[in-house]
Amino acid sequence: MASVPQNAASLLYLNKPLHGGKRGNPLMKKCLLLTAICLVMPVLSAAQAPSAVLAMENMWNRAEMNNDAAAVELLLADDFVMTAAEGTLYNKAQMVASVKDTSYHPEILQSTEMTVHASGNTAVVTGAYYEKGVDKGKPWERRGRFTDTWVFLNGRWQCLASHFSIKVK
Repeated sequence: MASVPQNAASLLYLNKPLHGGKRGNPLMKKCLLLTAICLVMPVLSAAQAPSAVLAMENMWNRAEMNNDAAAVELLLADDFVMTAAEGTLYNKAQMVASVKDTSYHPEILQSTEMTVHASGNTAVVTGAYYEKGVDKGKPWERRGRFTDTWVFLNGRWQCLASHFSIKVK
């Protein structure tokens, strides 16, 4: 009669048939399946990246149009950073507060020419934008280019970094 192995590493072989049988090790199969899932999930998220991330970009525009700070909060990663055209940096809390401020009222927020560059759990969106509205009683209008970096974190796409430039008239 064979003795039962005592060390943790040998637990993988507890269900190994004696004398060269073909049954296989269920624990080993589970480990291999788990490894395969871990390897495939980033590929699946990357395969869905273009449509998912473009949807997030459009949701962000709609959320700002409606001063929906809660929606913007869900779209941005906790360590989000935005670099504005003049070089000012904004974190997530500052961005959410600016959207919550009803003295900021965009009438038009359009993103066009968007292209998604995806790799693994990261997607970079480049595009053009047109914005028009009123901020603290003053009308504004601008066009430019933007770059947003999205990461697939905790089961959803979140914007980690954003940068925009203003097109000179």
